[in-house]
Amino acid sequence: MGVIQVQEPGFFTTVQDLGREGFAPLGVSASGAGDAISLRLGNRLVGNVEGAAGLEMMLLGGTFVFPEGALLALTGSDFGATLDGEPAELWTAFAAKPGQTLRLGPTRSGARCYLCVRGGIAVESFLGSASTHILSGLGGFAGRALRKGDVLDIGSTIGLTQKGKLSARAVKTVEPRKVLRVTPGPQSDWFDEASHRMFYGSTYRVAEDSNRMGLRLEGVAIPMPHDGAWEEETGRNACPTRGGGSMVSEGVALGAIQVPEGGLPIILFVEQQTTGGYPKIANVISADFHSLGQLRPRDEIRFERVAWGTARFLLKEQEELMAAGEFIFE
Repeated sequence: MGVIQVQEPGFFTTVQDLGREGFAPLGVSASGAGDAISLRLGNRLVGNVEGAAGLEMMLLGGTFVFPEGALLALTGSDFGATLDGEPAELWTAFAAKPGQTLRLGPTRSGARCYLCVRGGIAVESFLGSASTHILSGLGGFAGRALRKGDVLDIGSTIGLTQKGKLSARAVKTVEPRKVLRVTPGPQSDWFDEASHRMFYGSTYRVAEDSNRMGLRLEGVAIPMPHDGAWEEETGRNACPTRGGGSMVSEGVALGAIQVPEGGLPIILFVEQQTTGGYPKIANVISADFHSLGQLRPRDEIRFERVAWGTARFLLKEQEELMAAGEFIFE
């Protein structure tokens, strides 16, 4: 069993897998990779199961040494990686010889790059997952982002057959979108037609204070739901945003778009709170979740409403492509 020595951790590098589903009733969000598609494909490239733990790097990558060597793959955004000074290609499995150093720099495209290694990252499981939950300090490697001098164990190399390289068609297919497709949120009908026109017709910018809990947006503020919609839904006499009452908290989903006081939307991300008391105008569809993980501060996005049937079709299509080895891999 080999190891990974962390010479430089980068800006924010964590151990992530596909998250811990099913614990929201206990107040524990799933966490996991911000761009799960990239992690899944990286694992398949090196012959792991799709849910094996890898390293998620954000905005600025780290420097890693492999004393015993390893089979690696980099997926997601381009961080200008080099292996002992030679360019390391994205979306391709490659070998690091014993003692070689992998260096990654600042992003050249999206927000996150994934380092997958044959055997996966071996850390203690928490609630059935290796993912790091930053807010609670649990899971992953000591419940935190990596630091200089950390040493990570590589797991067993027993797995599937490595795939080599992602096809050019597949790379194009998984490119992140800046027009995010959404379905109506639970409180969509609380917002009047003018608010919907404003929401779907505006361009928003990802704020600097966004994190794994939520992506805050800057731009046009959405008017709060009118009193009539609030009264009809709750039987109360005041809109929750006008100081006369408060919306009863309810479960929230990954990709839910809340409109808090002030009217600037927040997209709930992988470490979102499991309940919330703000009205939700829309929800990003599952097929576009990976695009959320590649949004950087100051990126500009728009929203496009799609029907429920369309959302289901797009997810089904995405999963069928992921399963089609002859399409995905060269």
